Amino acid sequence: MVAQSRKARSHDRATPREKPQRIADELRRLIVEGDLSEGESLGHEPDLVERFGVSRPSLREALRILETEGLISVRRGVLGGVVVHRPDQRMTARTAALVLQARNVPLADVHAARSMLEPVAVRFVAALPDHASAATELRRLTAEQLEVIDDPEAFGNANSRFHARLVELAGNQTLGIVAEMLNEIVARAVAAVSRPEDGRETTDTRLRGLRSQARLATLVEAGDATAAEEHWKEHMTVSGKALLAQDAKTVIDLMQHQY
Repeated sequence: MVAQSRKARSHDRATPREKPQRIADELRRLIVEGDLSEGESLGHEPDLVERFGVSRPSLREALRILETEGLISVRRGVLGGVVVHRPDQRMTARTAALVLQARNVPLADVHAARSMLEPVAVRFVAALPDHASAATELRRLTAEQLEVIDDPEAFGNANSRFHARLVELAGNQTLGIVAEMLNEIVARAVAAVSRPEDGRETTDTRLRGLRSQARLATLVEAGDATAAEEHWKEHMTVSGKALLAQDAKTVIDLMQHQY
C-alpha cells in the first residue's frame, strides 16, 4: 500500500513535467501530417493556454521545444503570435550540419558522400522508361544556371537545384531527402567557388561544369546508364577539386556563411 502511494505521488510529480512534451507532440503531429500549413498562425499564448488547458510556463516550454526543432517561430508584440513552419531540407541540413560540426567533419567528407550517391542515382535515371523526359528536365535546370552564371549566389542555388533534382528523378524519396540535405550544406561552397579569386575570373570553370551537365543529359537521353554513371563519377571528381580548393575546409566554416 505504501509502495502504491509512493508510486502515485511520483506519477503526480512527473505529470506537470510531461505536459510540455505532450503539447509539443500534438502540435508536431499536426504540422508533420499537414493539418497545419507553412506560415499558419496558431494564435497568441493566451489562446493556446486555453486550448490545451495548461499553465503558461508549460506552454512556453512546449513552444521552446518546437522552436528549437525549427517547426515554429514565436513573434512578439501585438501582431505577433506562434507561426508554423513545415519541415524542409534546410531544416534537415541545419541539424545535420550541427552534428557534422560537432564531429569536426571536413567539407571533403560531405562532398565524398555526394560523389557516392549521385552517380548511382544517374544510373537509375538513365534506365528509366521515360529517360528522355528526365533528360529534358536536366537540360532545363542547366539552362537556369546559365541564366545566372554571373551571379555567384544565384548560380550556387541553381546548381544545388540541379543536383537535388538529379537524385530525385531516380525515384527513391529517401535518397532524395539525403541528397537535398547534402546539397544544402554544399550550396554556399559552390557559390564561393563561383567568385573570382585573386582577380581570376571563374566563368570558364562554371561553363565547363554546365557543358558536363549537358553531356550527362545526352547520355541519359540515349538511355546509356553505364556511360552516364561513369561520366558523372568523373564530373564529381573534377568538381570536387575546385570545391575543396577554397578556404572553407570544414562544415563549420561553410555553415557560418550559409545561415
